[in-house]
Amino acid sequence: MDYKLDIGGCQMNKKGCNRNSTQKLSTFDWMCDLPETQKDTDFVEVQFKNTRKGYFLNSTKIPLEKGDVIAVESSPGHDIGEVTLVGRLVLLQMKKYNVHPDKIEVRRVYRKAKETDLEKYQEAKGKEQETMIKARQIAESLKLNMKIGDVEFQGDGNKAIFYYIADERVDFRQLIKVFAETFRVRIEMKQIGARQEAGRIGGIGPCGRELCCSGWMTNFNSVSTSAARYQDISLNPQKLAGQCAKLKCCMNFELDSYMDAIKNFPSKEIQLETIDNTYYHFKTDVFKGLISYSTSQNFGANIVTISAKRAKEIIALNKKGSKPEILDDHSEDEEIKPVPIDYENGVGQDSLTRFDTHKKRSNGKPNKRPNNKPQFSKSEQSENKPTTLRFQKPIKKNDTDTTKKDA
Repeated sequence: MDYKLDIGGCQMNKKGCNRNSTQKLSTFDWMCDLPETQKDTDFVEVQFKNTRKGYFLNSTKIPLEKGDVIAVESSPGHDIGEVTLVGRLVLLQMKKYNVHPDKIEVRRVYRKAKETDLEKYQEAKGKEQETMIKARQIAESLKLNMKIGDVEFQGDGNKAIFYYIADERVDFRQLIKVFAETFRVRIEMKQIGARQEAGRIGGIGPCGRELCCSGWMTNFNSVSTSAARYQDISLNPQKLAGQCAKLKCCMNFELDSYMDAIKNFPSKEIQLETIDNTYYHFKTDVFKGLISYSTSQNFGANIVTISAKRAKEIIALNKKGSKPEILDDHSEDEEIKPVPIDYENGVGQDSLTRFDTHKKRSNGKPNKRPNNKPQFSKSEQSENKPTTLRFQKPIKKNDTDTTKKDA
């Protein structure tokens, strides 16, 4: 009998190689079609509720595949999880997350989950919501500056992990005693940050895709406002903040590329001197290699846009003690004007009336476009005969006689 494990509202297809979009932190098994890689290691990757993962040793050589629900060793008792990776890719993931079997305590895989294991698991999971509400009430009664974001029960129900967020250090020794007396389980407190909390909850970002912290990110590096300055992003807190109320993690994705490109530009602090004015840095266009300078240090006034090469030449002249007459030297062939972009419609490039073009006659005059309106011949107009349409089959006398007889 095949089971599907409920891990935070997400389910995983059994024995599937492809990524499941609803699975948090799912890894694409690009080695699933290589049978020789499936037996390279006895370690398996097991995922529990939400984003918690672990690596366990299959010492008893149980035939496991991606999607199997298994019981693994825990402290104390056992836990229930779902196999997400097997084979050589597990070693690569362990290397990525700096999991060294020689330096940590290796835990084992017990067995595939039985019906009794799953019944205990579902019974323990049913207590999580009620436990979280009571835990929040207890923390508030003790006047602790913390927020309990989630509660996760172990598969056998002997331990509960309380995830909390706190800006400062919290002394929760009294809180643990109250929790142990109230819930009668082993208590483990785990502090997480706002980014990890957003990853556990999940959601859709302003880009229209799943949150990176919920989809694939595991390491959260600090993001500073200097990343926005290097990329010339507007310093608007409402636009820079994500759903966790912190600066968006995606601001660091392209920062290295901008840092490499900015190396070819002169410093923003350097002023350009001409005979008439002093110019201050106003804006940098990294993609086009252009720099805009202003005669005012606080706002844009008399803005002149030049290339980075021209700016370096003026800086070299200023160091020698000479000043150019103008900032922009039009004698040089500098492409400082934006190149017009010819946009094309990928769907409707060809006109719908492309077959209606007029064909030319041999004498060079275009053919007249046929008129679809009914036309009459000159003979029919001159003679006193019943007119017939050009595109209509003329009615014969025999046909009229037969129609009268039928009537």
